[in-house]
Formats: sequence, C-alpha cells, structure tokens
Amino acid sequence: MGMTVGRIIFLNGTSSSGKSSIAGELLKILDDGVFFHLAVDSFNAMRTKRDLGPDDLDAALRRTRMGFHRSIAAMAEVGNDVIVDHVLSEPWRLVDCLNVLPPEDVLFVGVHCSLDELARREEARGDRPSGLAALQYDLVHEHGDYDVECDTSTTDLRECAELIKKFLPRRPTPTAFTRLRARYL
Repeated sequence: MGMTVGRIIFLNGTSSSGKSSIAGELLKILDDGVFFHLAVDSFNAMRTKRDLGPDDLDAALRRTRMGFHRSIAAMAEVGNDVIVDHVLSEPWRLVDCLNVLPPEDVLFVGVHCSLDELARREEARGDRPSGLAALQYDLVHEHGDYDVECDTSTTDLRECAELIKKFLPRRPTPTAFTRLRARYL
C-alpha cells in the first residue's frame, strides 16, 4: 500500500511576526488530519548553550537549520501533516528547503507585520535582541513569491489561520515552491 505524503504549511516571516501564534490557531481549527507544529526556535532550543566562537556558531546554526529542513521532509514523507514556523533570512535556507521539500505538497505562506508592530512585539516579549525583526524585514520576503499571504498587524491571528485553512485544499498549480524551485535550482 502506497503512503500518502503529508501536507506542509510553511509559515515564513520575521521574528515576532506571529508565525507561532498562527500555527497555534491552525492546530485548533484544522480538522482534516493530524498536524504537527515544527518550529525552528524549538530546534535552536535543543542545542547546547555553551558559548561558541563566531565560526563554530555559524557552522552549528547552519547544521541546525539543515537538520530542521530534513526533519520537515522526513515527517511529511511518512504521511504527517506539518505546520512549519521558519525565518528564511538567508538565501541558502530557502534554496535548501527547495531542494529537500516536495514542492507540490508545500503551501508557502508569507507572514507579514509592520515594522512598528514588530518593534512593539519584540519589546513586549523581551526574549529577542532588540531590532532583530527589523534586520530580517527585507530579507525574509526577498524572493517575493507565496501561495498565500497575511499581515498580522492588520488581521486577527484566527482570521489569518482561517484564510490559510481555506487555501490549503486549493493550492495553486504550480505552487510557489514549484515556481521558486524553477527560478533558484
């Protein structure tokens, strides 16, 4: 018996843009499967906390991201539906995802938020370096192609989740990942 590949809802946005909150809402409202929320922050939290030099830290972060991407692919490959929470702030991250994820099974979601609101959220959180989201702001959406987009500074998180839920069974052909793959690979 052939196994069905799981669907991947891939949320991309800056730190504090609302990706994790949207993922939480999606877990509450998606009723046609079992979904897992895989967040890059969770993978970072599993890593050793000792200080590393800049080169060692960069290498460890790259390996962490690459392992994260492959864990998404592995979960989907055996039939799990996955909600991904990621920050594609370096071009190689998108290229790596395009290489390892099945493009036809990815719903690529751009999670936007105004700079003022990002700064307010960062300050309220207190667990991120000040200005991190602003540094990521122009980088994460630089590729400019999504299946669906939402703005958490103007739209309620539940409404964003509802929009994504409605879009999931109607993924475009070709998907944004398919179009991006043709452009980057």
